[in-house]
Amino acid sequence: MRYITKMNKVRYYETDQMGFVHHSNYLKYFEMARIEWFDFLDIRYVELEKKNIWLPVVECSISYMNPLFFGDEFKVQVECEKEPMSKIEFSYQIINNKKVGICKGVTKLAFYNPKTKKPRKCPLEIKEKFFNS
Repeated sequence: MRYITKMNKVRYYETDQMGFVHHSNYLKYFEMARIEWFDFLDIRYVELEKKNIWLPVVECSISYMNPLFFGDEFKVQVECEKEPMSKIEFSYQIINNKKVGICKGVTKLAFYNPKTKKPRKCPLEIKEKFFNS
């Protein structure tokens, strides 16, 4: 399943001295896209946390191809291709209207119960939203 975010714009404070978007901000863009998709699917992080379902990022990777600059507009395409078990994996591609392939990345999030301090299986309600929508 795939989701593409609304158009976003690079803010000045997200850039470094060279004028590029600082590399750390791409993870923030990925998180923004993931949460926007969750909202679209009517999955609310605050409700998950009330049910003792936390989703910490346990692994991430990014490949940078072309930089974004202050004022550039971009979208984030996010996909979840593998059925979640105790982890859920998302792949991302940032695209803008000038060039495709700004960067690609992957994040893996674990389903975690903060009370027991142990991993848990993906709740059925989440599996169903991602793979039956």
